[in-house]
Parts: sequence; C-alpha cells; structure tokens
Amino acid sequence: MRKGPVEAAGGVLRDDDGRILLVHRPRYDDWTLPKGKLDPGETFEQAALREVHEETGLRCTLGPELATTEYRDNKGRPKVVRYWLMDVESGRFEPNDEVDEVRWLRVAEAIEALTYDRDREVLRGCEPG
Repeated sequence: MRKGPVEAAGGVLRDDDGRILLVHRPRYDDWTLPKGKLDPGETFEQAALREVHEETGLRCTLGPELATTEYRDNKGRPKVVRYWLMDVESGRFEPNDEVDEVRWLRVAEAIEALTYDRDREVLRGCEPG
C-alpha cells in the first residue's frame, strides 16, 4: 500500500508576452494547470517536465519553483502538487486523451478562467508587479 499523499508536479508555462497556458480536461470539464502524478523513481522536477510535455506537446525548461498545493483528490486521498514556472523551448499542442484544448491568457484572465481556487493561488505568485 502507498504511504503518504499522492505526489504530483506541474508547470506554469509563460510565453514571451507574459501569458499563461491553461489546459481543458474533458474528463473533468475543468480548466487547470498542466500536472500529473510522479512515476516510480521520478523526481518532482522530472515529473513536472514529463507531464507538461504529455499534456501540452510542449518541451520546457524549469524556472523557479512556485507554490505547492495540498488537497484531497477525487478519490478522497491527500495530494501534494509542486509547480514550477516554465519556459517553452519547442513543440506544438495537439488535442489528446487528457487535454482537448489549451488557452494562453494574461495572468488576471487565467485566474478568472481557472476552475479551482488552489490553481488561482499558484498563479497569484506570477502576477506582474
């Protein structure tokens, strides 16, 4: 049996215009930040880069670590998600099983569009100021 919380990692992708990438997951019909669970033996940083690539098709480099969120997942398990600011290096979004649409939005617009308050808290650390 797994001990401790579900561990996940993700990214806040920012383009040259300061816009943030949000992903739409049809399974949950939500707008959120790209993220996913760690594979066995994987670091949080490795998982963040892999999950962002799997969900968005974009290869990124890690920037500074952002806020960590803690909540109960849809199965009632405690979950911890660590996020990094990321710069896009290459790639292109193609709709897939997990993500059917992406949007690039200014931080204030992204905060409004996000489904979950916990994601809004992560983005509040990215506001220009």
